[in-house]
Amino acid sequence: MVSSINKNEHKHSRKDFSKEYKEEFMKRAIELSRKASIIDKTGGVFGAVIVKDGNIIAEGYNQVKKTNDPTWHAEMQAIREATKKLGTPHLEGCVLYTSAECCPMCLAAVYWAHLDHIFYGATVDDAKKYGDFQDVDILKEIRKENKDRRIQFEEKMRSEAVAVWKEFSQLPDRAHY
Repeated sequence: MVSSINKNEHKHSRKDFSKEYKEEFMKRAIELSRKASIIDKTGGVFGAVIVKDGNIIAEGYNQVKKTNDPTWHAEMQAIREATKKLGTPHLEGCVLYTSAECCPMCLAAVYWAHLDHIFYGATVDDAKKYGDFQDVDILKEIRKENKDRRIQFEEKMRSEAVAVWKEFSQLPDRAHY
């Protein structure tokens, strides 16, 4: 799907979202974290809901263990459901409520999806202390130079890859996001 939003049009204001916080939405995210970790045992202690216009439009809970998919995080599932429901990859006007602070992957997805705000319960340090989740270690890795990372990066066939980018850049109907 080609978005009608130009990459330069999306601007976030410094709106005070604290007045819009609704405890019922955070309670639901926390209930979903319990479902994932204690009741269904599908994954870690993570639940999330996305709210638009005062209503939950999507939910998610961690299912990494159930699906053997390391990307099946609560926030990712909620974002996928919300974008499908709204028919757009962008979720302007939406707020994420999550039972715990986002991992690097989920935070990147929030930025890609253009959500307006995040409310979270537990911190990254709480997840590390009580669940031995290693998000802090991933953040340290991301901040390193490529040459110093545990997983090495190597550039190969750049000219061939860039040729496709150049062709793409000339398409009048190319995807923007």
